[in-house]
Amino acid sequence: MFQDFNLNPAILKAIDELGFKEPMPIQAEVLPVLLSQRTDLVGLAQTGTGKTAAFGLPLLQNIDPKNRSVQALILCPTRELCMQITKDLLSYAKYIPEIMIVPVYGGASIEQQFKSLAKKPQIIVATPGRLQDMIRRNRIDFSNVQWMVLDEADEMLDMGFQEDVDAILEYMPEQKNILLFSATMPVEVEKILNKYMNNPVRISIGAKNSGTANVRHNYYLIKASDRYLALKRLIDYYPSIYGIVFCRTKLETQEVADNLIHDGYNAASLHGDLSQAQRDLVMNHFRQGFTQILVATDVAARGLDVNNLTHIINYNLPDDIDTYVHRSGRTGRADKTGICISLVHQKEKHKIKAIEKQLQQPLERSLIPTAQQVCEKQLFRHIDNLEKVDIMRDDIDDYLPVVFKKLSWLTREELITRVVALNFNRFLDYYKDAKDLNIDENSGKEKKEPKEKKVHDDSHMVRLFFGMGKRDHIKPNSLIGRINDVTGTKNIEIGHIDLMENFSFVAVDGAQAQFIVDCFADPTKNKEGIRVEITTGEPKTKDKREKKSRDSFHEERRREDRSKQKDKKEKKKRSKEKERPERKHGKRVRY
Repeated sequence: MFQDFNLNPAILKAIDELGFKEPMPIQAEVLPVLLSQRTDLVGLAQTGTGKTAAFGLPLLQNIDPKNRSVQALILCPTRELCMQITKDLLSYAKYIPEIMIVPVYGGASIEQQFKSLAKKPQIIVATPGRLQDMIRRNRIDFSNVQWMVLDEADEMLDMGFQEDVDAILEYMPEQKNILLFSATMPVEVEKILNKYMNNPVRISIGAKNSGTANVRHNYYLIKASDRYLALKRLIDYYPSIYGIVFCRTKLETQEVADNLIHDGYNAASLHGDLSQAQRDLVMNHFRQGFTQILVATDVAARGLDVNNLTHIINYNLPDDIDTYVHRSGRTGRADKTGICISLVHQKEKHKIKAIEKQLQQPLERSLIPTAQQVCEKQLFRHIDNLEKVDIMRDDIDDYLPVVFKKLSWLTREELITRVVALNFNRFLDYYKDAKDLNIDENSGKEKKEPKEKKVHDDSHMVRLFFGMGKRDHIKPNSLIGRINDVTGTKNIEIGHIDLMENFSFVAVDGAQAQFIVDCFADPTKNKEGIRVEITTGEPKTKDKREKKSRDSFHEERRREDRSKQKDKKEKKKRSKEKERPERKHGKRVRY
């Protein structure tokens, strides 16, 4: 119980109103230490496990409300986290109005922040970039700072704030205590610990760099090309999902969000190309539950503090395992459970074991739900909503007699069937021919139902000779295009195509063969002068007659080529003779 920690009655009253009953594990470990002694401290715990109260309550207990100077500085990586920490501290200090807490972050009016700092707050919550700006402008006096908190230290350094953090730490007075909180402990965080902290108390909730025990980790083995289809099917299978989909790049993030919105899902994107105003709007809608699915990059989502997330979906597995830990730590908070889902293709499968080793818990291989399973889930949800719908009698009673009369011819079963079908037909239609998206774990091949081999009947086809071939840079598609252009129709049935060096054979429907020949014989339609003839009634035969016909065409083309080459040589010879110089009276004369 929080009453056991000898907290200020004003603080106890505030947190009791907030519904704080039993301290969370990180709070139960940190509070006794910081409330009983002045010391440096390292707290290792996942995001969302109650770290703000763990350091915030002791800070408020030790702040002197009568001293109008900065006594505590809290450094965090993002604007969102800065605002959230400030909001939490203000709620804890609700009944201590003498304590002033000011947030300092980028993207907001710096003039307004100047005015707030001029009121001499006791606690400043800041992001590294804007705080550095304030220091350069000499707007803050840190000479009386007694406590410095580095919250989400690993993310702060991972975002490129290493130099800013070092500069701020160097600027602080020597007589202070540093409290460092982090979800993971990379080398960069260890360096800060060794360089700036003095014999810190170390508290770790869970194993080092491990995930929270409240999160279930599942992965689905799919083809890379089916990634978006698998995402949609999982969202449909979890109709009450409230989560974040993590993508690698800004472009992919926007594409996935746009596709989800186009397909009727309540989604939004969050990435670095959004303006601060756009980002604030997206986050407000997501926090308030108006947006159900947030598609984000890791950088854009850092520092987000959103409660009650049910799912985290890795659209791609991250290259860095610590990033996976951070992603998964955004669900399963405050003793609630969550699910971290990963869409994995065969080439990414090797990352699973490395993640399991760091999390110290297995990732369970699951199967993408079948179309029938998704439809059943959606149907049950629809029926649940129907059972729980609020009926506003005062508003609809006047209309019900007309409705009863209109539907009186329907039986009870027919009426229920129509109500269900009205909202459920869309899913049935979409998933009618849905394929199995799972692949075999060993072969990496998609599971497919055996198909009957199609037997093509070519007995009605005849072959046409076309006087153009590979030498004319022709391909099957372009040859079909020429047939469509000259005949003026795309309804020509075309079979096997044989491309030779100087000519081609095309199998066509026998009933259309003469029509095609006539169209190519018309110079107004066949402006290229392509020669077309009917060769034989059976396609792809290799009898002597066809071979003879083919050889004759080939020989004729060779004769034409030799004649053209001979003409070119004669022309070139005459040109050289005309330019040949003659000698006249010992001098060279050029005509």
